[in-house]
Amino acid sequence: MQPRMNEVRRIEERPLGELFSDLVHETTTLVRNEVALAKVEMTQKATKVGRNVGSLVVGGAVGYAGLLAVCAAVILLLDRVMPAWLAALIVGVVVAVVAWVLISKALTALRSMDLKPQETVESLKEDAQWIKEQVS
Repeated sequence: MQPRMNEVRRIEERPLGELFSDLVHETTTLVRNEVALAKVEMTQKATKVGRNVGSLVVGGAVGYAGLLAVCAAVILLLDRVMPAWLAALIVGVVVAVVAWVLISKALTALRSMDLKPQETVESLKEDAQWIKEQVS
C-alpha cells in the first residue's frame, strides 16, 4: 500500500527522533509477527512428525502381534520337515531382515524431513532488506 501525498508530506515534516521511534516500533512489531509465524510453522511440522511417529508405533504394535502368530504357524509347518530349532532360526532371521528394512526406510523418511521454518527464514530475509531500505 503506497502512502498518499498528505502522508508523505507529514513524514517529511516530522522530527527525526519521531521517525526513528516509529521505525523501532514497526521493527518490534515485525519481529513479534515473525516469531509468531515461526511458532505456527514449527507446530505444523512437529504435528506432521508426531503423526508419522505415531503411525510407526501403532503399525508396529499391530504388525508385531500378527507377525508372532504367522511366525508360530511357519515354525510349526517347518517343524514337519526339519528340527524345530532350525525352523525357528530360519523364521527368526527372515523376520529380523524384514524388520531392519522397514525400520531403515522409516528412519530415512524422518531424517529427510526439513524441519527448518522455511517461510519464516525467507520472511526474515525480506524484513532485513526492508529495514536496510528504511534506514538508508
